[in-house]
Amino acid sequence: MPRPQTDIDAGRERLAELAMALVTERGSQALTMNELAARAGMSTANIYRYFDSKDALLEALAELWFRPKVAIMEEVLASDLPPRRKMYEFFARRFARLRESYYADPIAFETTVEIGNDHFELIRSYIDLGDHYLAVLIGEAMDEGHFAGLEVDDTISIINQMVSCYCNIAGMGPVMDRLSEAKLARIIDAIFDGLSAADRGARAVTGLRAA
Repeated sequence: MPRPQTDIDAGRERLAELAMALVTERGSQALTMNELAARAGMSTANIYRYFDSKDALLEALAELWFRPKVAIMEEVLASDLPPRRKMYEFFARRFARLRESYYADPIAFETTVEIGNDHFELIRSYIDLGDHYLAVLIGEAMDEGHFAGLEVDDTISIINQMVSCYCNIAGMGPVMDRLSEAKLARIIDAIFDGLSAADRGARAVTGLRAA
């Protein structure tokens, strides 16, 4: 993690970590500027030196939470793995970290989900960044002949639907016991072995009907 460059940066980092601990221990409703000030041992007015609003504090929390996930994606993209292995690592490494967090404290995990749901606009940019990195990875795979006939945007959408339970924290908890790296690897293999624009007969020609 890069070292803060200024006293203000260092203060923001410390306060964001304290806010994360506060939320983990007492839930999202406990996160107020007054409560954070008490936890930090400073006045509420002093908190506003570092964050001019609660939204600014929440943005710092989002950055702190997503930072290791972004680092994982960037590390995988920079690797010299082949596209199939790279896509597996892209999802598997983040899943392993999320699973560890879930089993360490399921309540804190669900609290994180609640905050993300309540302040989705603050985390949208990180979701968009993940899609951007996935697009780069898909482009590498397409250069090797995978996903024939599909556009990048369609491929992103389909893959995200196929691996949703391995990266969408809002839906991960209830099925965590049934998720595994081995199953994810099979999904990735199915994606690379079968995903294309070809119609292989699954889609009906005259509408849905009973078999």
